[in-house]
Amino acid sequence: MAELKTRKNDASVEDFLNGVENEKKRNDSLEIVKMMQEVTGEEPVMWGDSIVGFGSYTYKYASGRTGDWMMVGFSPRKQNLTLYIMPGFDQYDELLGKLGKYTTGKSCLYIKKLEDVDQDVLRELVKQSVEYMRETSL
Repeated sequence: MAELKTRKNDASVEDFLNGVENEKKRNDSLEIVKMMQEVTGEEPVMWGDSIVGFGSYTYKYASGRTGDWMMVGFSPRKQNLTLYIMPGFDQYDELLGKLGKYTTGKSCLYIKKLEDVDQDVLRELVKQSVEYMRETSL
């Protein structure tokens, strides 16, 4: 079976974020790091070459294969700021209704810029998702 390419590594989060060309996206990314670090109590760590993650958990497939992944994370992509909310969004309808402008994928929350969303609601979404992951993945 293929090895997962996106793994925790020792690359510098600071260097990665300082390399974000768009100043607004870079500043938003620094705010997201601060918020996620406060919520999780974890230090930011690079996962692969473009994701900043916080905490980790071990998942297990039905086949028995296991792997490690971040509890929560984000990446300043070209089109959006992508936040990785690992439980997905089914249980967060009420919070999402108050969040602001965003789109979602399976576990990805896409926002153009932080000012498009209510940051208190975003913080609560991250907090609840991390609590859920800590409760269900141990």
